[in-house]
Amino acid sequence: MGERFTRRHFLRGSAASGLALATAPLTVWSQVGAARGGRYDRLLILIELKGGNDGLNTVVPYADPRYASLRPRLAIPADQVQRLDSATGLHPALAPLMPLWQTQELAVLQSVGYADPNLSHFRSIEIWETASGSHEYLPDGWLARVFRHAPAPAAFAADAVIIGGGEMGPFAGGARAVALNDTERFSRDAIRVQPHEATSRGALGHLLKVEREVAQAGNRLGGNRSFRTAFPPGAFGNAIRTAAQVIAGPHGVAAIRVSLNGFDTHRVQPAVHANLLKNLGEGMVALRNVLIELGRWDSTLVMTYSEFGRRAAENRSQGTDHGTASVHFAMGGRVRGGLHGLPPALDRLDTNGNIPYAIDFKDLYGTILADWWDLDPAIALGGKRQALPLLKV
Repeated sequence: MGERFTRRHFLRGSAASGLALATAPLTVWSQVGAARGGRYDRLLILIELKGGNDGLNTVVPYADPRYASLRPRLAIPADQVQRLDSATGLHPALAPLMPLWQTQELAVLQSVGYADPNLSHFRSIEIWETASGSHEYLPDGWLARVFRHAPAPAAFAADAVIIGGGEMGPFAGGARAVALNDTERFSRDAIRVQPHEATSRGALGHLLKVEREVAQAGNRLGGNRSFRTAFPPGAFGNAIRTAAQVIAGPHGVAAIRVSLNGFDTHRVQPAVHANLLKNLGEGMVALRNVLIELGRWDSTLVMTYSEFGRRAAENRSQGTDHGTASVHFAMGGRVRGGLHGLPPALDRLDTNGNIPYAIDFKDLYGTILADWWDLDPAIALGGKRQALPLLKV
């Protein structure tokens, strides 16, 4: 009883301080070493658009007359979009991304989804983060499986860092994943954790091991770097600044996940969505600038993801309801910029009025594993995947 209370007390205190460490057994990482190592000198940054981003008003099929017909109040006028080609354009709030498009460093991934989609926030994000089938339940995140079979270097501060949310998501179930909101505070709080010798067994022994992992991560995640890059104001800009501090650290991480919340736009969508996309665009540009400043632009892949898109037709509350396939972005110095996949098939909506998918998100994951980290996608995805021409290898 005392051990259980001590462990719970420690974890509660850690969360209150803005730091946490994945509490799955960590000894597996010292035992697994036979798998081929990945190219972890290449960083992966995931940006979660939490709540289900409206893909149709993010990347606008302005030349398709069905778009305006489905959205008489929400459609972005053709003369306001940032035109990518003669049929497709970005929401005007994403204008900061246009220079990346013009230098072919921004990829627009159209109609990304999966078969037999689920419209529940909780279940669909679980599908995305575990890389499961629609009716398959997996106990761990897809990146946790990657690190289990191909461990990141032991000298890294952590396998992954999670910024702007405490859920472990794709790292759940085994990764050395640290959740934090402020690297300076994290380092200060981690210093207070005294690393004891783990002579106890059971829950208390695991608690002591977690303490040592927190102290080690805190020592390695310094947060005192100054940057020339200007970061936008607000929570997302601060999250990008925190990510920059992690990237600038000398010990390295393999992956970072940053979350931007608020995309569940059932009501009064136009102003809310425009502000979210403004935050996203400005944050992505700041991230690009700081990666260039740190000499990491060519060795970093940034990709967005979300649990689903929104329904093609607007609802009666000037918003959109839960949908299926959506659009996502990838950027980086090795990204093949341009349009990938197929534009939203507004002439082939399903019986619920939702968009069919053209890119299976697990193929996107497989491309990252094979072409970015030089790993066999089967270690996390359970079989061969269709490669996408997304990266310059």
